[in-house]
Amino acid sequence: MTVTTVPAPSSGTYHRPPAGHRLRWSISDALTLTRRDILVWLRVPAFIVFTIIQPVMFVLLFRYVFGGSIKVSTRGGYVNFLMPGIIGQSAAFASFGTAIALAREMQRGIIDRYRSMPMARSAVLVGRLIADTVRLVVTVVVLAAVGYAVGFRFENGVVPAIAMLLLGVALGVAICCVAGWIGLLVRDEESVGSVGLIWLFPLTFVSSAFVQVHTMPGWLQAFANNQPVTIIIDEMRALALGGPLVSHGWQSALWLVGIAAVFGYLAVRAYRKP
Repeated sequence: MTVTTVPAPSSGTYHRPPAGHRLRWSISDALTLTRRDILVWLRVPAFIVFTIIQPVMFVLLFRYVFGGSIKVSTRGGYVNFLMPGIIGQSAAFASFGTAIALAREMQRGIIDRYRSMPMARSAVLVGRLIADTVRLVVTVVVLAAVGYAVGFRFENGVVPAIAMLLLGVALGVAICCVAGWIGLLVRDEESVGSVGLIWLFPLTFVSSAFVQVHTMPGWLQAFANNQPVTIIIDEMRALALGGPLVSHGWQSALWLVGIAAVFGYLAVRAYRKP
């Protein structure tokens, strides 16, 4: 009987690729998944309905059904009061597609496949966030165009108008981080839809998005005045129509950065959890 001796592998030192190479690979992986997520969005009609058509329906309903009975002191009437709020609310709701998509991919084992592939761990979440940012930009631009068609006008110049739209996108991105964490934590597509309604509806409707806060009961005003959606939408309204920006500017920035940082970290932890 002949025994074959297998030589021991030569000892060597693993050289980690330079930081610049790792960064380029991470960006390339994230952009690849961004393209994949956008293609899914374009090929699934339900995503387009939820992202674009539903917010347009909200604009038309509040403008022509409820608008006549809601009195505001805003220059230009209720439509000018409404549009910053509807853009902020729609950006928040559109971002919840992040939770549903991640929960679906967890349920179908796609995330497990990603984990086993030689790709940057950050690519899945970063790619999803970039794709959702693209969706949010499309949604906000479409809503602004529809708003102009039904009578809304920017009263404060071009640069503040662009800043208002970007602030709406930023609100949506921050909510995306929350939604991503929920989707990765719950891991069930049907349950995620229910969980999202529990916190997202009160946060957006108990705010200054559709009515002036002083018309609410006193006990509810305390919450509505101090929650992030009201603060950010008030800032958006000031940018669109003119008004004091300093009062809510720094608060909006703190809320957006804080929400993105906290829930982005939680989403990364949930993604790494098997």
